[in-house]
Amino acid sequence: MQRSERAFTLLELVVALAAVAIVAAFALPGWRNQVARGHRIDAVAALYRAAQFVEAQGPLPALLPAGMDQAPPAGAAVYRLKLLAGDEMNGGYTIVAAPAETGPMRDDPCGAFTLDANGTRSNQAPGAYAAAPVTAPVTVPNPRDCWRDR
Repeated sequence: MQRSERAFTLLELVVALAAVAIVAAFALPGWRNQVARGHRIDAVAALYRAAQFVEAQGPLPALLPAGMDQAPPAGAAVYRLKLLAGDEMNGGYTIVAAPAETGPMRDDPCGAFTLDANGTRSNQAPGAYAAAPVTAPVTVPNPRDCWRDR
């Protein structure tokens, strides 16, 4: 008596691969959105941390110290923070968190995050940030969505 060998048929393998592809097609965009949201939360937290440092210093420092000049503070920079001098409009300083040029958020629709001494929060369009904030339109439906953490 011969034993029959059990194995997957080609049709079963194709069906299994199709099921995996369908699940991946729905799961991957959601995963990417969650990762981007986490990076944005890091940028906002870094802005507030830098603002707290600047407020505690008294006179405006020329540069942010190491660890406060990027988000996340350790590891590869996803956002770079820069301290800009104040004027009568921003209350004394503006801190900008711009996506790193080679980082994963370089094409993010939220662009660069800005926070000034008055507590005014805003976003600059992707690629609009150079040395100082500019008044470029933000390409997100609602700029407040960029600052939300939930």
